[in-house]
Amino acid sequence: MTDYKNPEYINAKCPFAILDLSNLVIDLLAPHIDLYQQLVILCIGTDRSTGDSLGPLVGHKLKPYINHYEHIHILGTLDNPVHAKNLEASIAKIYYRHPNALILAIDASLGQLNKVGYIGIKKGPLRPGLGVYKELPIVGDISITGVVNVGGMMEHMVLQNTRLNLVMNMADIIHKSIFRAILNIYRDDKLKWTKKGTL
Repeated sequence: MTDYKNPEYINAKCPFAILDLSNLVIDLLAPHIDLYQQLVILCIGTDRSTGDSLGPLVGHKLKPYINHYEHIHILGTLDNPVHAKNLEASIAKIYYRHPNALILAIDASLGQLNKVGYIGIKKGPLRPGLGVYKELPIVGDISITGVVNVGGMMEHMVLQNTRLNLVMNMADIIHKSIFRAILNIYRDDKLKWTKKGTL
């Protein structure tokens, strides 16, 4: 879970949500990454809690497409989630293997009632665990958060009772938006960025 300040918000129910979010990803990502720089997409959360499964679902849905890109890496899927117990080790792994990588971090969050179902994106890190009062390291050069439910009390119970339909819909929008942004940014250098020159 994360808390964040001054993000741009996209309503997941908007018919143009994928287009709008992908354009924001492009605006934040394109000016700050060299085409030969490593990009790490860090999807934070656990499959043991419906509300907190947003990150692993995004990683699970995005991974088959990103596997073809040599310089883009995903951490955090349903098979291998990145959560509170292994987040610090996962961040250390990123810095060791990809010391100059740009990190796009994704996590679920709790927020105000009028923001439930909205996706926030901003330049800067997110603070995993803040929504459930956990002290975890901040991470990310760019961060995307999905407000999956209302915060303020009984956060763990709230996460367990979050609607899967909401989380799945937000995961679809986020993974499609990121992939559309990657296709747009690396369109002219596709062969240089893919293994064996194929997608």
